[in-house]
Amino acid sequence: MLRFLKTCLAMMVFRAVLALVLPPLVLAHEAPRATPSLDTTPAGEEGTFLRENEAAMTKMMRGMAADPTGDIDRDFVAMMVPHHQGAIDMAVIELRYGKNEQLRRIAQEIIVEQMQEIAAMKLAIGQPVTASLPAPTQPDQKAAAAGDRHHHHMDMAPENKH
Repeated sequence: MLRFLKTCLAMMVFRAVLALVLPPLVLAHEAPRATPSLDTTPAGEEGTFLRENEAAMTKMMRGMAADPTGDIDRDFVAMMVPHHQGAIDMAVIELRYGKNEQLRRIAQEIIVEQMQEIAAMKLAIGQPVTASLPAPTQPDQKAAAAGDRHHHHMDMAPENKH
């Protein structure tokens, strides 16, 4: 019975944390999409930007839908890491396509800060921190040349710039 009460209490605390963290995310997710569907997405660089951004947001939302484990701290990290990674992925996309230098600097700061926070959260719960690679800021040239409209992905391998 005591174990059951502890589990119930843990779930209540977990839900309280979710109530604080998720409303802005849920509202943003449920709001009408400003991004056109793949069938109506503009062509060219803007279309590529919109498709990559939509893919990053979809990946983030799926990752944040982690099943509760009964360990509030681990559950928090399990939800926040995809959230932070989503911010990194979107910042990389801004660096690829954005022209505004102030926004590009902010995107660079987002990448650094979010990577540091991911590492700190993982360390706090005893998870290993993986080595980070430079984030690519150029679109995958092979995919762009092939005109692959539906399978854009972010190649996280380091670039060979000469």
